Amino acid sequence: MWRGAYKNLYVQVLIAVAIGITLGHCDPQLGERMKPFGDGFINLVKMVIGPVIFVTIVVGMARMGDLRHSGRIGLKALIYFEVMTTLALVIGLVVANVLQPGAGMDIQPGDLDPKKTESYLQAAKEQTLSAFLLGIIPKSLVSAFVDNNLLQVLLVAVLFGVAMTHSGAAGRRVLDLLEELSEVLFKIVALVMRVAPIGAFGAMAFAIGKFGLDMLASLGWLLLCVYATCIFFVFGVLGLVSRLSGFSLWRFLVFIRREIVLVAGTSSSESALPRMLTRLEQAGCDRSVVGLVLPTGYSFNLDGTCIYLTMASIFIAQAVGVQLTLHDELVLLGVLLLTSKGAAGITGAGLTTLIATLGALAGKVPVEGVALVIGVDRFMSEARAITNVIGNGVATMVVARWEGLRDDAKMHAAFAAGPGDESAAAEPAQT
Repeated sequence: MWRGAYKNLYVQVLIAVAIGITLGHCDPQLGERMKPFGDGFINLVKMVIGPVIFVTIVVGMARMGDLRHSGRIGLKALIYFEVMTTLALVIGLVVANVLQPGAGMDIQPGDLDPKKTESYLQAAKEQTLSAFLLGIIPKSLVSAFVDNNLLQVLLVAVLFGVAMTHSGAAGRRVLDLLEELSEVLFKIVALVMRVAPIGAFGAMAFAIGKFGLDMLASLGWLLLCVYATCIFFVFGVLGLVSRLSGFSLWRFLVFIRREIVLVAGTSSSESALPRMLTRLEQAGCDRSVVGLVLPTGYSFNLDGTCIYLTMASIFIAQAVGVQLTLHDELVLLGVLLLTSKGAAGITGAGLTTLIATLGALAGKVPVEGVALVIGVDRFMSEARAITNVIGNGVATMVVARWEGLRDDAKMHAAFAAGPGDESAAAEPAQT
């Protein structure tokens, strides 16, 4: 058994992460130079995400036929997302107020270096509600894929799916073509996933080499609070939701453990998106539900990001000695319900969103305070990315059950069999 273990992608990624941590710690300069390996892998994954999501949504909608059914699935998903993200925000706010990770630091705002946050501040200024809404509309039919904008791809896919259902024989011919194209796309995904260990190695070596393990110690209490809150949310809140929906969260986590390790190694929830599409189909969810709910969740159901944003905001306020009133914290929650939708799954987006959020507090908390968490943001991104992936997986399972489009016999069989081989994980399930 052990002789063939090294051929398993799950084991390869674990080994690569361990090697990356060791290299980054022993030779920080060399570790930093490994960054292109991590970036290259993420870019390879992002290269196929747009086409994969487009084909999955369009084929799902065309197979379903009833547009009212598709709309009902989307509406239920959005309501679920809003409830869960609000709950995540409230939990993060309560924990930060109780544990007070920033209390006692007594940092003077004048001591903060504004240069560290300049680039994030400029990006935050452009992150307005109108800009977000207009950003959903692509400049052209293909620019959504060129720019790799997930929400724009969703819009194009939905419009294309609606048009196909009204196109009769021509639509059916296009459907056959897209189904064949999906098989090719998932073969590309399988090829890309073979270099996942290299990407995980590069990402981890860079993170440890640039920021060092000492940074973890200096802000360790904040890190511990964020990780503990994410764990509580996953096993407490999502565990209860899973039980009410008729499946075991633990067995589901075991089933997607390879995707979780991949996200942890690359610090990007997007790296697991193509594989999660297939995993959820293997777990008995209909492709139409998977294609609509999972990609949408990557923009509207970022539970881990919500927890991080509330806790980081309160931490910065505590660190600089600012006492936020109940009104301030309610404003913070309201603002985060909007700004958290713009923090879509890639490393670094959280800092921009954090600055945009603090900027809405009428200058009470200096945005330069974000410099306090820049060093450990990379290490907290694992917690929020993993929580986001699990949250979206559970959401898909729940919505599929609500719609009667989850085959529980197939789900239990898949959980009992485990993740299976790597090639199966990269190919669309047959439905």
